Amino acid sequence: MKELIEKRNDLITRAEDVLKVAKAEKRELTEDEAAELAEIRDNVRKIIETLKLDEDFREIEKEEMEVKEDDTPKEEEETVEERAMNKEIMEREAFENYIRGKVIHERAGELTPATQGSGIGLGGALIPETIVNYIIKKVYDICPILERSQKFNVKGRLEVPYYPADSQKINVAYQSEFSPLSSSSGSFATVELTGFLAGALTKISRSLINNVDFDIVGFVVDEMAYSIKRFIEHELLIGTSGKVTGLSTLTNGVNAASASAITLNEVIELHDAIKDEFQQNAIWIMSPKTRTALRELKSNTGYPLLNDDISTPFGTSILGKPVYVSDNMPDMAAGKDAIYYGDMRGLATKFNEEVNIEVLRERYADEHAIGVVGWFEFDSKVIDEQQIAKLTMAGTPTSE
Repeated sequence: MKELIEKRNDLITRAEDVLKVAKAEKRELTEDEAAELAEIRDNVRKIIETLKLDEDFREIEKEEMEVKEDDTPKEEEETVEERAMNKEIMEREAFENYIRGKVIHERAGELTPATQGSGIGLGGALIPETIVNYIIKKVYDICPILERSQKFNVKGRLEVPYYPADSQKINVAYQSEFSPLSSSSGSFATVELTGFLAGALTKISRSLINNVDFDIVGFVVDEMAYSIKRFIEHELLIGTSGKVTGLSTLTNGVNAASASAITLNEVIELHDAIKDEFQQNAIWIMSPKTRTALRELKSNTGYPLLNDDISTPFGTSILGKPVYVSDNMPDMAAGKDAIYYGDMRGLATKFNEEVNIEVLRERYADEHAIGVVGWFEFDSKVIDEQQIAKLTMAGTPTSE
């Protein structure tokens, strides 16, 4: 195309020169000059048409290329969900390899690429974030008392304000126009939550680890979750003197007439010890033996107090509210708090930090086992006695 453009320009220059000579001599074109200009004109037109066709074809070719590029499958960018899933797969694989001993070096620079940034580093020990999250989620799933309580994840001391049951609340009354309102305000109290360090240790047999067909990661998740759940649930229900008190300081409740049996009327009284505004999310908490005893209670018309109900969270209900059974709850015995009932949001739990879980692969080598330990710092206290009540058996508890 460059040669055609140069030829066109030369022809135009030649035509301009012929016309310039005729104008300078103030005459008409001769027959030879006219014939030459006509030929130049025809040749220039042909060149212009050729250049125009070339431009058109180039444009068509460009459009076709763009269409082909649009039709070519493009590598899509990784979505947030895909990145999270890939991270989970990599960390799960790295963690399994570490437990099984496929990764034997513990310095971050000597780990396989899959473990880089996974939390398995110097000291070898930290469980990757995704595995820890699985454990924490399972703890909440299997510990409804913790899951339903008011949770705070803050460091240091926390003061939670609340209105005591006997506090003077804000008054609302009829009033005449142009008469001042009498002001009043409730008296706030506070519950102070600190933090107590606790640890849960689970040992895993190396024979079990060496079984390649066994889901060792799932086993670790389950064992740690249940270990942590058992401890936390005990502290929320029973408490420990000088440490986490949980529901042990609760005073709102009903006293049973017997040290070894519960009546239908006492269960009803316990239910009605919670105001209707707190009934919606209320649950019953008791030991397996106490639940068995309540199965035998019937109304005057023979209607059982406790019903099997697959629509409730735990499969059984009393007066329409789900029954949660815990091995941490004491059985019916003198002076024991045998049943809790109410909305567990009246109980506050505070974690100073997320659960830190580590693998101790060498410490228990002489036992042909590895250890998995979970550390956490928490506290729990009742913050609203109007929402939770207890049934206490008669008599004085025997020393254990």
